[in-house]
Amino acid sequence: MTKHTKNTTKKTWIIRIVAIILLIVGLGMIFNSQIRDIMVRQNQTTALKKLNKETVKKNQKKEGMFDFSKVEEIDFGQVTKSRVKNTADAIGAIAVPSVNMYLPIMKGLSNDAMSTGGGTMRPDQVMGKGNYPLAGHYMTARGVLFSPLENTKIGEKVYLTNLDKIYVYRIYMKKIVDPTAVWLVDNTKQNIVTLITCADGGVNRWAIRGKLITEKPATDKNLQVFKLK
Repeated sequence: MTKHTKNTTKKTWIIRIVAIILLIVGLGMIFNSQIRDIMVRQNQTTALKKLNKETVKKNQKKEGMFDFSKVEEIDFGQVTKSRVKNTADAIGAIAVPSVNMYLPIMKGLSNDAMSTGGGTMRPDQVMGKGNYPLAGHYMTARGVLFSPLENTKIGEKVYLTNLDKIYVYRIYMKKIVDPTAVWLVDNTKQNIVTLITCADGGVNRWAIRGKLITEKPATDKNLQVFKLK
């Protein structure tokens, strides 16, 4: 084989390798959101399956992060980071069966927590007492994080649990509000749940509220509504 032929063969292989790399990068960019959504689904499912009373009690003692200004838009890098570090702190679960929504409830609004489930919005909130606000990301993929809330209707039920008790709420309010509607996070005398996620492409917020109608001890049978296993 001549020197010229060797150089030509080498250049051909380099071109092929570069083309393959560019193809992989291109495919990654095209399917970035799909891969991210799959990983988020895995995050929320894994957190639900790992939920137990011991974990809940331990995580409830943690401080959590409640600075709204530090909540970032969820992306592929953040989801990957949350999976590797596994630092999200589940303290319960939420179920809205009418829209097929089953998620862990996380302590605070850290990016790891928000990449996994719905985050508590005040450090002093207590499940079943006063206003229990939860925030979650709206994803374009159906069934991921708080996306299903857009399809809820007045009268439907929301279930919360800390694995000790189950709290059942009935939705009485659903509306789009301005992002500055911080009053939704304030505590109330009435025992309610407040669920908040993005609307109108992030310009506004969906606000769903439910009134507590039932409180009962958690059992293996009635915990099935949360699809923990």
